[in-house]
Amino acid sequence: MTTKDGFVSETGSLRAGPFDLGYTIEGSGMPLIVVGSAIYYPSTFSRALRETLRLIFIDHRGFAPARTEYAAGDYGFGTVLDDIERMRAHLGLERFAILGHSGHGYMALEYAKRHPERVSHLIMVGTGPSHSARHMALAERIWEETVSPARKAIFAREMAKLGDDIAARPEDRFKSLLIRLGAKSWHRPDFDASHLWSDVTVNNPVFDHLWGEVFRDIDVRKGLNALTAPVLLALGRSDYLVAPAFTWDEYRDDFADLTVRTFEESGHTPQLEESNRFDEVLLSFLKDERERR
Repeated sequence: MTTKDGFVSETGSLRAGPFDLGYTIEGSGMPLIVVGSAIYYPSTFSRALRETLRLIFIDHRGFAPARTEYAAGDYGFGTVLDDIERMRAHLGLERFAILGHSGHGYMALEYAKRHPERVSHLIMVGTGPSHSARHMALAERIWEETVSPARKAIFAREMAKLGDDIAARPEDRFKSLLIRLGAKSWHRPDFDASHLWSDVTVNNPVFDHLWGEVFRDIDVRKGLNALTAPVLLALGRSDYLVAPAFTWDEYRDDFADLTVRTFEESGHTPQLEESNRFDEVLLSFLKDERERR
């Protein structure tokens, strides 16, 4: 179908175990898979980007409706990566760029290591080297030592409401947490992101496992010798959710081809907060592949 903006749009789902993995495809041009939520992420990328890229937003099991009961064995990290390959085959994609925002950056990275023949470019946005205690402690240090009292006051005010949010809607605790963490997430500390989460399914046990365990322990160096795609790392200056940008310094030489760009007026989501500059950086990074098509 064609949207009111004139962009080609397609939606559908793929059954994977107990889950229905949704997808939304918008725009035309070079294909770019965006791993995460097929409902949340389309709202964070500019309409203009659809004029140049075919954006393929896909769910992982943390965001997918569950049609039957599920257990821990249904959402291991390896299974989540296998789902990306299932979706690729389902959609008939041969070669594409892949983008992961926040923790989804690890999904995109590990998929690219597993399937180098499929991935032309890898983009990680708002992703730290890990969620380990060491890296999170550095994020907290930067927060304590550099952030204004006004931003800290907004954070304290919003976090004081979190308990009531969870008591009222325990099934939405992950969404409630991210919304209340706005002062750490957005360049504008009072930004209300609740509209972005409307109608988004969240499976809390999946996030507890991936974000609380897998990404805590992940070693991004492991298997990097299999990665052939150039990598773009896009980071927001006001992102206090993940490890600060300097923590990537010790990993830079491990990447064969790494480009790092910092967005001065962004927090955790530069593709939304500085969409014009983000588009410019992304399209420049993809230029060679786009011109070959």
